[in-house]
Amino acid sequence: MCAHPASRGILLGRFSRYLSIGVLNTGLHWALFLALHYGLEWRQAAANVAAFAVAVVFSFVMNARFTFNSEASGARFVAFSLFMGLMTLGTGHLADIWQVMPLLTLVATSGLSLVAGFLYSNYVVFSPRKR
Repeated sequence: MCAHPASRGILLGRFSRYLSIGVLNTGLHWALFLALHYGLEWRQAAANVAAFAVAVVFSFVMNARFTFNSEASGARFVAFSLFMGLMTLGTGHLADIWQVMPLLTLVATSGLSLVAGFLYSNYVVFSPRKR
């Protein structure tokens, strides 16, 4: 059974806002990652997690307010941050093991965060059942 057209429109609107905030968030994440990895010579996993820590606060607050029109509670922040952080750490760790180019690490992290992050945020963190 297909979702109601209005529901698809709401979901598409949310994804569009999530994507817009994600572009800003990605720029912040990438700039910090590159500065830490190349400027301070941090390993990819550490640089990726540190850049994530700054970017996740920005992303969470902006998405709570503008994408999901929800309260930015502590419990939601923990749920969002842990999920996204474990994804980011895992990506950086695999990049270190496989000796992946840093640019590929950033692209993989960003793509995974966009898709999985939106689905997790929409259906778990900011679920209508929790509003």
